[in-house]
Amino acid sequence: MKAITLERKTQTPTRRRVPRIMLVDDHAILRQGLAQLIAQDHEFSVCGQFEDANSAFLAIPSLKPDLVIVDITLKEGNGLELIKNIKTHYPEMHLLVLSMHDEMVYAERALRAGASGYVMKQEAPEQLIAAVRRVLTGEVALSEKVNARLMHQLVGARRSQSTTSIERLSDRELEVFNLIGEGLGTRQIAEHMGLSVKTVESHRAHIKQKLDLKTSSELMHRAIQLREA
Repeated sequence: MKAITLERKTQTPTRRRVPRIMLVDDHAILRQGLAQLIAQDHEFSVCGQFEDANSAFLAIPSLKPDLVIVDITLKEGNGLELIKNIKTHYPEMHLLVLSMHDEMVYAERALRAGASGYVMKQEAPEQLIAAVRRVLTGEVALSEKVNARLMHQLVGARRSQSTTSIERLSDRELEVFNLIGEGLGTRQIAEHMGLSVKTVESHRAHIKQKLDLKTSSELMHRAIQLREA
């Protein structure tokens, strides 16, 4: 009589899926450093790096990122517009802004566009990693200062006139205003944003009207103040 042997099937442990992160920033050195920071402890993986909005958006179907980290100013396009575009086509996508631009001016706009967090580039690396974790778990990642401001708005606190004036600018106008502060002329702004000179001139006129500025000199001075704030 032959002995019957029972084979014991060994179960292969399932490998935990590592969240995939896409980086969209117009500074190559910063992108590379950011990629190293994110991947160094193997908790996340960087699936793609891009310097402009259009290339990043077109790569989403193939790269399938879980989170996109976006700067406000890109080589071509605008971070806020990219966030809106991604949210329209991929509503479940997690988005986090990492930018040098003042969070008190841009954070609320980023949230309205569809981002779940805003981190300033001068923050410590661990602050960014903590924000990535929070956003990937469905939470909102903001600084204490921005959280406090949003809470004041929620309870009806009165904001300063200067802040209110800036907030009256549309996202496009704010982008033009920021580029003016970088020292770009009307034609340079038009080329950077892919707009006509006439459209940029119209944006400049609206900005001056909304901020109660009379001359181009005043507009330039105020734009520089915003960047240095």
